[in-house]
Amino acid sequence: MKLKQLLVPFIILLIGIAVTVVGAVFKIQHWTNGSLILTLGTFIEFCGIFLGIIKLIKIARQ
Repeated sequence: MKLKQLLVPFIILLIGIAVTVVGAVFKIQHWTNGSLILTLGTFIEFCGIFLGIIKLIKIARQ
């Protein structure tokens, strides 16, 4: 099945969402490095979405 190729980007996206939630908790609690963790989580989400779009384009061309 071709949709199994989207498993890795989906896992990366889920990890990014989890890191973003942790960063949001850090910001709400005013703990150190909350902004850094939030930015890192958003960047990981972007990477997962970007890889997913690339995979979808490759699947559509086949």
